[in-house]
Amino acid sequence: MQPVLEIYTPEGFDLWPVAEIEPFGFLPLSGSLSAAEVGTAVMRIAGCNDIDPAGDRPCRPAGALDAFLHGLLTFDHLFVAGGLRVTDTATGVTFLPGCCDGLEDWRDWHQFIDGGSLLGFGHDPVSPVAERFGDVVRLTVNAEEADSPVIELSVTQLRHLLLGVERNLADFLALTADWASGHLPDHGTLVTAALARALDSPASAETLWAWSDDPVQDAKRAGPCLMTGPVGGVARATAARLLLAGCATHVRRCLCSTSRGGACRRR
Repeated sequence: MQPVLEIYTPEGFDLWPVAEIEPFGFLPLSGSLSAAEVGTAVMRIAGCNDIDPAGDRPCRPAGALDAFLHGLLTFDHLFVAGGLRVTDTATGVTFLPGCCDGLEDWRDWHQFIDGGSLLGFGHDPVSPVAERFGDVVRLTVNAEEADSPVIELSVTQLRHLLLGVERNLADFLALTADWASGHLPDHGTLVTAALARALDSPASAETLWAWSDDPVQDAKRAGPCLMTGPVGGVARATAARLLLAGCATHVRRCLCSTSRGGACRRR
């Protein structure tokens, strides 16, 4: 089971380097992606949310980079094209995300295990469906076909696979933190926090900065002001709490205040 992103690269995209991936193919997200593949994933997730503002949302900025990232950084509810791909290595059958699926909703699988009986991901002509029959989970590749290939596994196996999905997403987000610091230095913290929110992966918050062994340098990287006091676990834990709460815009201020023995008012 892999978290996968459905890929589409806009023609002429040049805001940062991206990999050449077949359009509408699936890119598995993990900690083993190349820098160009990470760039492709960030481009695609931002592109999924690159929609003109409406209502009382802030206006789109003029600059090309700021304009492209605007939806990712301002939408309350983010969309990520893709979902979870399951492959039966014994039979070769692959269960793919459907048209009504989204990787942002991957935790619906946990709700399905805990109390659901059916989880649908699409509609005619291709309708992937997950069903639970007691301790057995059946994944039907296309419920519109009577003889559709299926994958059967136990509930325990599915729980184990979902733990692997969570690890893959956490590893991917750690990669994006390093990637963003090099390719989007003025937006890195906010972009990485937005990606964590989009992928519903708050457990990865403490890895978003890819902490080194030097907490003082970590804090300096996180905020532009000079750190004059002791910086360590308090600042890191507070930054993680802020990211868990979606308060990424206050992380720098928090790190600065905690380094001087202060406290963040947004804990």
